[in-house]
Amino acid sequence: MVVLTDPNPELRVRSVEVSSSDVSSDRLRKMIAELKKTMKEENGCGIAAPQVGIHERVIIVDDGSGPKAYINPEIVSKSFATFLFEEGCLSVPGVWGMVKRHKSVKVSAIGEDGNPVKISGKGLLSVIFQHEIDHLDGILFIDTVQKITRMPNNSIL
Repeated sequence: MVVLTDPNPELRVRSVEVSSSDVSSDRLRKMIAELKKTMKEENGCGIAAPQVGIHERVIIVDDGSGPKAYINPEIVSKSFATFLFEEGCLSVPGVWGMVKRHKSVKVSAIGEDGNPVKISGKGLLSVIFQHEIDHLDGILFIDTVQKITRMPNNSIL
């Protein structure tokens, strides 16, 4: 799989939910395996299906304990407290910036085993979920960045 980069218009398309009948399909299992492989090859800690041109609500998140797939993820609650976090993105190579994110989120999704899951994420895990779910809605971190900190020529601003 090839990671699409901004300004590719495919990155701005809102993804559709995966149907319940498709959750356990071989097609979806293969797509999840390919997403995990692509994320690892690109050295990412998360990837969303739209980043490879697939407009389905599937994300991969790796909090350090190995990549996990989440199907139809939804943030069901978020902390009032926020913080600025320096983010980058496989689809915006070389650019980093400070983004205001919620310190913690609770996410409801379907796990790759087809069962419902609820995840509570704080700090980096919270940021990864918010960042990847934004991709499912056609939002890139550069849309909400408060300050660009690094550009492709590796200079710090």
